[in-house]
Amino acid sequence: MRIAYISLHWARTLSSGVGKKIDSQVEMWKSLGHEARLFMHSEDTRALNLLAGEKFFYPTHKGILQRELGRIRAAKEMLSALKSYKPDLIYLRYGMYAYPLHRLISIAPVIEEINTNDVEQHKELGFSYASYNRLTRRILFNQVDGICSVSKELVESKDFKVFDKPAKIIANGINFKMNKPFPAPNNPSPKLVFIGTPGYRWHGVDKLVVLAQNNPDLHIDIIGYDVLPSIQHLPKNLLLHGYLKTEKYLEVFAKADVAISSLAPHRKEMHEASSLKSREYLAYGLPTILAYKDTDLDDLTVDFLLKIPNTEDNILTHGKLIRDFAYKMRGKRVDRKIIAPLIDTKVKEEKRLAFFKEILEEEKRK
Repeated sequence: MRIAYISLHWARTLSSGVGKKIDSQVEMWKSLGHEARLFMHSEDTRALNLLAGEKFFYPTHKGILQRELGRIRAAKEMLSALKSYKPDLIYLRYGMYAYPLHRLISIAPVIEEINTNDVEQHKELGFSYASYNRLTRRILFNQVDGICSVSKELVESKDFKVFDKPAKIIANGINFKMNKPFPAPNNPSPKLVFIGTPGYRWHGVDKLVVLAQNNPDLHIDIIGYDVLPSIQHLPKNLLLHGYLKTEKYLEVFAKADVAISSLAPHRKEMHEASSLKSREYLAYGLPTILAYKDTDLDDLTVDFLLKIPNTEDNILTHGKLIRDFAYKMRGKRVDRKIIAPLIDTKVKEEKRLAFFKEILEEEKRK
């Protein structure tokens, strides 16, 4: 197969979680005997270490009208490049509709990947963009040939089920060969780590402040944040590292006993997930705290996973359990033999490619 992978609106870098996922997917498809190329429709950030592929930039700092006209121009340029590439199938990571992306369906069958409930998440962008997304999302969803969902909850929600499309549930994964585990540190008291991007309430970073305040013997490192606007005085046992390049944040990972995934998916009406950060934690050997149903790991009972409720007060009700888990995990690491078959990229991409073939065969029968 010749596969075109489309990423909309965001610059995908080699250091970001989503960027790593996309790069891993494309490279895995190639290693399994297919031709694949990334087409990135993005704000103009040429200075960043972007993924390899064809790029179609638009301006972001010249006013709303210029930005939106630029977004349309870049989308038209991408469509022209796609026609020249002549893919057998287009794999589209969900992004808000931009004119004239509905023409994708005339180039090749389209499978859309959904990673979140966009109706809820786009509320974070304000009324205008949230309303625009709600009004235009069906333009593509009505036309695509199939959906790949990272969770059962998403594909069965009313916001996606209404489109009645062939669907495959494939949770997020990670390339285990590219991520070697760290040896366990020898910390006298536990160190916990969280990594994320500012601006997303469902990360629940505010809860980590409460955890630190209630447990002064725990040390908590937060990567990606250099300030917490709603918090005036941080506990001495909580350290904000700000944005770190991969080699630097891995140094923090290596010193940690336990990693923490997002603590508040309930704030965007989600209860099931397979976050990229949790996969990275586990691949590097870090015992992990999960505050939601993990699509791959929910049925797994092992000592290196702590599952707590996806509720607003989860840190208050389960603070002692988290503290006990952190102490118990000192000197321990994840059993990769157990975890790899569940979250390794190769297993997942073989399933995805099989779904692609099903969709193409169905298209031939029409």
